[in-house]
Amino acid sequence: MTSKDIVEGMNRIEDRVEASSSVVEAGIKRIEDRLIVTQNEAKVGAWCAVPELTQFTVGLDAPLKELKMQLLKDGVSMLVLTAPGGCGKTTLATKFCQDQQVKDKFKDNIFFITVSKTPNLSLIVQELYQRKGSQVPAFQDEITLVKWLQAFLKDEGQKPLLLVLDDVWSGSESLLEKFQFEVQDYKILVTSRSEFPRFGPPYHLQSLDYDNAMKLFHHSASLGDKSSHIPADLSRKIVEGCHGFPLAIMVAGGSLCGQSTEIWKQILIAWSKDSSILDFETELLLLLQSSLVVSDKEMAIIRECFLDLGSFPEDQRIPVAALIDMWTESYEKLDEDTLCVAYLHRLTNRSLANLVVTRKDQMQGDGYYSEHFVVQHDLLRELAIYETRQQDPGHRERLIINISGDNLPKWWSEKKYPSMKARLLSISTDGEFSSKWHHMEFPEAEVLVLNFQTKNYALPKFVDNMDKLKVLVVTNYGFLPAELSNFPLLGELSNLKRIRLERISIPSITKNPIQLEALKKISLFMCNIGQAFRDGSIQISYAFPNVEEINIDYCNDLVEMPADLCDLIHIRKLSITNSHKLLALPDEIGKLENLEVLRLRSCTDLEKLPGSSRNLKKLSFLDISYCFSIKELPQDIGEMSSLRKLSMRACSRLHDVPVSVLDLEHLEEVICDDETKSLWDLLPLGNTSIVVEKENINLNWLHKLQF
Repeated sequence: MTSKDIVEGMNRIEDRVEASSSVVEAGIKRIEDRLIVTQNEAKVGAWCAVPELTQFTVGLDAPLKELKMQLLKDGVSMLVLTAPGGCGKTTLATKFCQDQQVKDKFKDNIFFITVSKTPNLSLIVQELYQRKGSQVPAFQDEITLVKWLQAFLKDEGQKPLLLVLDDVWSGSESLLEKFQFEVQDYKILVTSRSEFPRFGPPYHLQSLDYDNAMKLFHHSASLGDKSSHIPADLSRKIVEGCHGFPLAIMVAGGSLCGQSTEIWKQILIAWSKDSSILDFETELLLLLQSSLVVSDKEMAIIRECFLDLGSFPEDQRIPVAALIDMWTESYEKLDEDTLCVAYLHRLTNRSLANLVVTRKDQMQGDGYYSEHFVVQHDLLRELAIYETRQQDPGHRERLIINISGDNLPKWWSEKKYPSMKARLLSISTDGEFSSKWHHMEFPEAEVLVLNFQTKNYALPKFVDNMDKLKVLVVTNYGFLPAELSNFPLLGELSNLKRIRLERISIPSITKNPIQLEALKKISLFMCNIGQAFRDGSIQISYAFPNVEEINIDYCNDLVEMPADLCDLIHIRKLSITNSHKLLALPDEIGKLENLEVLRLRSCTDLEKLPGSSRNLKKLSFLDISYCFSIKELPQDIGEMSSLRKLSMRACSRLHDVPVSVLDLEHLEEVICDDETKSLWDLLPLGNTSIVVEKENINLNWLHKLQF
């Protein structure tokens, strides 16, 4: 094919694009609207949305019918759905919300709120308003807060309103009272392990009968035709030993799937030893504990990974990216991202956790996991914490501390252990914590996880003595980004390799002299970072001289990528995704001579790639999907001689593809959609595959796991 033929082909492509411009613009608007919804809901965690029901369920048809009869009848405003933990309360509540009769009655006026053991009413009310697209109020005191809540209920109660308060703990009567309001067709469904008799007769969810329990067990253990080598009486005894608890049945089935008859018998023996007169939840925990028996080296790692999940707060989604950081630096056998995710799949297969993925498309498996999350049942989290507490605090491998207000554990405030042995330290504080830390020595700590809810948060001063610290994960679970102070303390940590910050407002991380020579990876998720790299007293290249990976996700105040970042010449992976206000990349980006991966996914205002991009000779993967404003690719893109994969879905304002793409000898795959595919149709691409992917956006990660 001559150059004249190529030019004529490109002209025909331009004509086709021009002719279909109206279709293209409509497609852009549709996807932009979807992404705006995704972005807005992501900011608040969408606690108020009804979760998806993804798991296999049995035995809930009759309870669902009874629940509808009781709650929907006239004169009933609140109904408490109660049962021991792990019996399926949340699952039934979710099925109730998804029932067609219920949806026809309440339409889109259904709000699903996970309350948890330490409820934050202010956060709940803020998210109720945000869900309806209203301005989020600021609350000065509880009286004002309750008035805003009543105003919301009065406004939304003008049409049938359903409110689900999930996972309400004992002693929460005063909280429930605040949601009671005299409005016609306003219904409240409460799920709890407690009955709350003050609010009327509860509905007791019974455990599964034998037949349904066996169906669930067969599904969880994936027995099918493989059950022939397992004696029927073993299956029967296992199911009977689970006492109809769906959670126990699923965990038992997952842990026994593919195991030998001897392992099945071993589990039964363990259960028989533990049997005694116990309350339901203690008995269930003992049943679940048997699933953690170490039978081989792989199970030993699975158990360690499971215990690490207890480092994160109850009823919160756990970022897979944070777990990868922790596990890569903690376990030699999990030294790659894909291996970490593989073990998460093993945990999911055993029903010990649930892995959810925001986008289920071709991009899975490319090493980008910022849109992967793990959720876990309360009882499983309690089991993980219980397992970590088998030793006294001073000698635990994992030290998981939950602080209410400023009430430190007695052993800490009394300085009972001058030096702790923990490899992993997790500290969670609530909205009343004042950031007043008591000193403590953690000389062996390699991983530090800090979870908080306050507007201002100070890193503990004892951090500067954590000489072995490799991973720092700081997460704000409040509604808005919080100020983080004492950042210069990290300058004393010579082994710190990975930092992950979520919902943090960072005025300037280079304002004070700091140098982290060992730091390899920085991850910023939902942070305010517009000023983070500006007005500093030192250069970024001095502060982080050896950084190899930077991930910036959902940081919506980032307008322009600082040019100084291009002085970090060791960077191999740079991801700036879902940052909708990002307008431009610096011309100096071509200085990143070692860059292998560049992700700019869903940066909807980004207009172009700098011409210096052609100097990225080692770049093997470029992702500009959902960058709607990009109208052209660099004319010299063909000089990216190592490019193997290009993702450009929904780049529907692209006018053409430069002829120089034909010089990309190593280009193996172009991922696009129907609109952008037309730009490639007439090019002689040789062995390059054009993969058309449908839009597949979901919000699973915003919800809680159902049990």
